[in-house]
Amino acid sequence: MSSPLRGFNIVTLTLIVCVGLNLGTLAQPVPPANSNIPFLVTFGKQASKKFGDDDYSQVFFLSIPSNETDPFYVRVFDPDIGGEYDEVYGASDSKTKFSIYGGKSVWSELDAQQTDPTGNYKAGTLLDSRTFSESDKYDNAWYSFGPLDPKEGEFVEELGGYVFKIIAEGIEGDDGNLYNYFFSRGPNVNIAIEGANAFGYEWTFRMPAEKSAICHLYPYINDDVVSIQQFNFDWDDDGVIKIVSYEKKGEWVEMSNEADWKSSTHQILPTERNSSLDIQFIKTKEKAKNNNNVCFSFKNQYGEFMRFYTIPIGGVQRFKYNINLIEKLREGERLGKDKVYKK
Repeated sequence: MSSPLRGFNIVTLTLIVCVGLNLGTLAQPVPPANSNIPFLVTFGKQASKKFGDDDYSQVFFLSIPSNETDPFYVRVFDPDIGGEYDEVYGASDSKTKFSIYGGKSVWSELDAQQTDPTGNYKAGTLLDSRTFSESDKYDNAWYSFGPLDPKEGEFVEELGGYVFKIIAEGIEGDDGNLYNYFFSRGPNVNIAIEGANAFGYEWTFRMPAEKSAICHLYPYINDDVVSIQQFNFDWDDDGVIKIVSYEKKGEWVEMSNEADWKSSTHQILPTERNSSLDIQFIKTKEKAKNNNNVCFSFKNQYGEFMRFYTIPIGGVQRFKYNINLIEKLREGERLGKDKVYKK
């Protein structure tokens, strides 16, 4: 496998740091507010994959600027199973383990940059962990890991600082744990860490219940990407999934049904590089479903999984409307591509 850092240079790194400094408060929640994703979700390992979790594990990374010296906390909202938000089947008898890793190889180990919980994906030094079951104390409430020293992370120059890994595992049961993260300076309140950013290679999340809701993921496209292959799991015909960019008004991807994966390949043009695509998950009034959980990831043409940041690196692309003939021809091409997937 070629290096996942291909395409990074000092200009890109400077852009990442500047965006983080300007929009630092947006980096802290996972999922971020601008995604419109209400919760991440991880099921117990006895759950049916029809519930929308393909592997009962979810990994996120946090990058903290190299000049940061103050301790911080990894806060988890509603880490227990049962109560107001979680998806419970029968008795609430499941367990979820949250673990924080730092140290050498926490991110640079290639197994950690994959989407399946196999091999040495837990590489690094275990700093803290806790297993949650049903608990009135943590239902609709926060639990804080820490304090953590920023220097306990793995220093990755290309990512602009020290990197930590957070793994959620469904170790028992068949219930779904719905939760959020916040990376905070305080143990009992959410205080943003200036310049921090978070990312994951595969997101498993809950779609909103509201009809016509739109959720967003923002994959960064560096300067040598010429095509991407998207993967989605258990979309359940909940609507449509589209790619929006400077050149794509809304290019539909091939969409999965219950408990299966679907993928499709999409070309990337020069004007779409060095910024973030807008992957839109759009519920439709005719097909809206409750409790729909979906997994999503994508690779570049080298077969490397790519990162979805909570702060959209390089800004989010918006379609450039143009009424000239060339633009009209391009729109016709898009409609033709849509028909490939019989939508």
